[in-house]
Amino acid sequence: MFLVPMTRNASEWARSFDRLFDDSFERFFAPAAQGGAELARTPALDVSESDRAYTVKLDLPGVAKEDVKISIDGRRVSVQTQTRKEEEKKDGDRVVYRERSMSSYARSFTVAAEVDEAESSAKLENGVLTLTLSKRSAPAAKRLTVA
Repeated sequence: MFLVPMTRNASEWARSFDRLFDDSFERFFAPAAQGGAELARTPALDVSESDRAYTVKLDLPGVAKEDVKISIDGRRVSVQTQTRKEEEKKDGDRVVYRERSMSSYARSFTVAAEVDEAESSAKLENGVLTLTLSKRSAPAAKRLTVA
């Protein structure tokens, strides 16, 4: 018997399995169950940390930067977006078949340190949203005198 070594942990397998259903199962069954409303997909993300900031990369294909909404509340970061449906038609043209539809993405996560909103930044390039989330510096220690 030939054994293949497994290097992925259980959470990576679960994430891959979830993506399978995000991309196929919900496309066919969820819109009918919710009266045509599209469910938000959860984009894949990578988080790295330095001494001063977190760098988060999220996959958001087909999304314009003006459609991305990012909210920061202490340590919690939320990203929401919705792609626009293109309805460009030329005179005499009719749609024969359409697979591309409007879709939305939503993802929330919590980091270990509080985020400084004023020092943080976001950049969307080639379908990848890169967030640079600056860590809030700890307040300086104060010394009290005894009276």
